[in-house]
Amino acid sequence: MPNRTLSTTDGLNLVCRRWLTAEAPVAAVVIVHGFSASSECPHVGSLASALHADGFDVVSYDARGHGGSDGESTLGDHEERDVAAAVAVARERADRVVVVGASMGAIATLRYVVADPDVAGAVVVSCPAAWRLPRNARGVLGAAMTRTGLGRRLTARLSGVRIAARWTNPSPPVYLAEHVRVPVAYVHGRKDRFISYRDSETLARVTPQPNRIEIVPEMGHAFETTAVGPIRDAVRWVLAQ
Repeated sequence: MPNRTLSTTDGLNLVCRRWLTAEAPVAAVVIVHGFSASSECPHVGSLASALHADGFDVVSYDARGHGGSDGESTLGDHEERDVAAAVAVARERADRVVVVGASMGAIATLRYVVADPDVAGAVVVSCPAAWRLPRNARGVLGAAMTRTGLGRRLTARLSGVRIAARWTNPSPPVYLAEHVRVPVAYVHGRKDRFISYRDSETLARVTPQPNRIEIVPEMGHAFETTAVGPIRDAVRWVLAQ
C-alpha cells in the first residue's frame, strides 16, 4: 500500500507502511523496529510479509529520529507515542491489535501496552530488562554512539539516526513488565550478543499471567530471519488468550 503519514500527540510526522488484506483482516499487527532500523529494513519487510500472509493487516513505520520521520530518538522512551499513532491507524480496520517490538522497539512496546489495556497483547523481542549495556565491544560502541556528543553526531552522519542529547532515565523495562495487564509473549535468541536472553527470562518472571517465553536456539538479535517463525507463533498465542 502507499506510504501514509502518522501524527503523534507531540506533533511529529512519521513515515508509515501498511500491508492490508483484501478482505476483513483476522486482526492487525503493529511492527515496532529497533535502533537504526526502519520500516524499509529487509528484516521488517520479511516479517510483515509473513504476518500479512497469515491474514493480518500489518502496520510499520519509521520511529522518531529514524528514516523519513521527524524528531529525535529517545531510545524507547517517547517512542511510546509513535506506537500509539500506529495502533490508531491499525484500529481503523481491525478491533484487535497486537504490537510486536524488538530491542528499542520492544521497550516502546512495553511502555505503550502498560497504558493501553484494550490492545490485544504484545510480542516483545530481544528486550533488555534494565538500563545497562553488555561489557563487550558492542556495548562500548553502543554507549559511545548514544551517550556522547561526538558519538551522536557520527551516528547521524553514518546511519541517519538523530539521537536526543538528553537522557530522560525513564522506568526500566522490568518495572514496566510488572504493570502489564494484557497477554505478553517474549521471544529472545540464545545467540543474542547484544542483549542476553536472561533479560527476557527476568521480564517473564515479573510479568502477570498470561505470559509466555520462547528462547530460540539459533536466533541472534531482533527481527532476523530465524525470529520470523517464533514471532508468528507468538502472535497467534496472544490472540488465543
